[in-house]
Amino acid sequence: MDTTPAPALDAPPASTLSADERAAILDAVRDFAAAEFAPHTLEWDARKHFPRDVLRRAGELGLGGVYVNDDVGGAGLTRADAVAIFEELAYGDPTVTAYITIHNMVAWMIDTYGTEAQRHRWLPGLVAMDDLGAYCLTEPGAGSDAAAIATSAIRHGDTYVLTGVKQFISGAGEASVYVVMARTGEPGARGISAFLVPADAEGLSFGPNEKK
Repeated sequence: MDTTPAPALDAPPASTLSADERAAILDAVRDFAAAEFAPHTLEWDARKHFPRDVLRRAGELGLGGVYVNDDVGGAGLTRADAVAIFEELAYGDPTVTAYITIHNMVAWMIDTYGTEAQRHRWLPGLVAMDDLGAYCLTEPGAGSDAAAIATSAIRHGDTYVLTGVKQFISGAGEASVYVVMARTGEPGARGISAFLVPADAEGLSFGPNEKK
């Protein structure tokens, strides 16, 4: 048995910013959360209000693509920078911040795994938060267990037909594009693929908001 230790992987940098740059960004985010989120958080929650106008202003601050590459308008920061930014936002409103983290994850997935055409089609709008993104994994019968999802994707010519139900999707009905996990192969996690589904896709529909 070979007991030679595996070579160490280079850890990604915690930040590519100088201390002063990072502090200035966090100060700006903290001020934004205090002015735009905190005064309204209880009212938004009580009314189940989705603050699109405030999200668009968050996009103007660069919060729609924190770790998206800068060739499509992203800030190009690290995940560690993003954690610090989201922590500051959450002091103002943890619920809206949770959605912004999901939106950023969707943008990053398109940036990292999408084609160049998909990147340039979707990311400028997502980064600006003129367009919003949603991530669709959870299902009524599977929770967030990706290996157990039942939504199927069947190929028909150059397209796929997706059939299934998702649940607890942050931004549902508001997003412009949905990253949908669907089964294209064998049972288990290896049979899952991700699809970009635009909001105007034929057959896409939404149920009432969850009471929670």
